[in-house]
Amino acid sequence: MNARILYGLAMLGSASAHTIMQAVNGLPQGHGIYMPSDDSPITDVNSNSIACNGPPVQYFQSSSAVIDIQAGSVVTGAWLHTLTSTGPDATADNKVIDSSHKGPVSAYLKKVNDATQNPSSGPGDGWFKISESAYTNGVWGVDELIANDGIQSTTIPQCIEDGEYLLRFEILALHSAYSTNGAQFYMECAQVRISGGTGAKQPETVSLPGAFQANHPGISVMIWNDVGQPYPTSYTPPGPPVFTC
Repeated sequence: MNARILYGLAMLGSASAHTIMQAVNGLPQGHGIYMPSDDSPITDVNSNSIACNGPPVQYFQSSSAVIDIQAGSVVTGAWLHTLTSTGPDATADNKVIDSSHKGPVSAYLKKVNDATQNPSSGPGDGWFKISESAYTNGVWGVDELIANDGIQSTTIPQCIEDGEYLLRFEILALHSAYSTNGAQFYMECAQVRISGGTGAKQPETVSLPGAFQANHPGISVMIWNDVGQPYPTSYTPPGPPVFTC
């Protein structure tokens, strides 16, 4: 039996096993986040929605809150299959994201004049990656996320400038990435105000959309090996390298 058939069998019952971020730093749902109640993905890498989510995802609520954080500190985002998930259900084998949805987990920052102008200030240049967990020794970033009960942690670089930023949390699910527009991007942007940074280093930035190409081997990829397991011999995630101080 080939990998694609095995993949199809593995995915029966989990086709709608999406995910959504429901809190940042433990704050209430929606506080400082532009977030929907719709847990669907973005699949068009050329859409403005690839920056901070948006159509065809629906039912968004905006927030006027800006979250104060210190440069050098650890910030957490909490992912759930739905906003009220407490455990496995008919379409996910855990409360975070179905374990079949293997892929990398990353975080980005973009310096903006006014973080409350979210998501309109998201599309365009200015983004830099600050953390990434991709694929190491058969362990995917999504595997680590599930093991951490959906908590994604990222450290704010100490050397960046103070100011308001959009903090973009991202999951890239690759279970269907062998087909056109099959890769599933899940992202939410938090509105943050960073203080205590030294401003000693300027990160190189990329544009969203623009940083991802649909034919990139980290986006258009068959992760299933010849016995139908989601463990390729290697994997190269899309996007820029992680910025460090």
